[in-house]
Amino acid sequence: MARYTGSSCKLCRREKQKLFLKGSKCTSEKCPIEKRNYPPGQHGQSRRAKFSEYGLQLREKQKVKRIYGILETQFENLFDKANKMKGIPGTNLIKLLERRLDNTVYRLGFAPSRKAARQLITHRHFTVNNTLVNIPSYLLKPGDKISVRDNSKKLDVIHNSLRKTKDNAYNWLTVDKAALAGSFIQIPEREDIPLTANEQLIVELYSK
Repeated sequence: MARYTGSSCKLCRREKQKLFLKGSKCTSEKCPIEKRNYPPGQHGQSRRAKFSEYGLQLREKQKVKRIYGILETQFENLFDKANKMKGIPGTNLIKLLERRLDNTVYRLGFAPSRKAARQLITHRHFTVNNTLVNIPSYLLKPGDKISVRDNSKKLDVIHNSLRKTKDNAYNWLTVDKAALAGSFIQIPEREDIPLTANEQLIVELYSK
């Protein structure tokens, strides 16, 4: 399975903003973007600041893709699906990204980052409606219940992450910390999703 193996912090520096890819490190003084808020590489500080229309669209697509930890082909396939759905393609895309199992495990607080959530899922630590699911891209439906498997309930990474997470921080999710379980209540509205992005730029990019 293809995956990004480079430095996560370099992705944040390339976008010149925190994408929160490394959990608690992103909110600490160790975050590299605090000291080097410019793109990586020997020409990072000398790169031109202005972007063309295409450049702005590309950067927005790259930002959203990196926040959710998705590779190019996966992202394109998800956009094609969003484009065929009723409604606004850009909004549909963000909603599909939020429905992914790895994103939901992260939002529920069972993992400190989406990357950690993907690893936990592929290592078979979660069930959906009492059925083992080890596919991070699995799309949840309203009413689905996500639970930590009995054999995995002692994992420190899950408990440490939960201690730093607010109870029911998102109105489309509920979490029972004692039972190590959560529910995907409904598909969220765009205004409820804490993502600073202009998805219309992504639609314009793929419409060329």
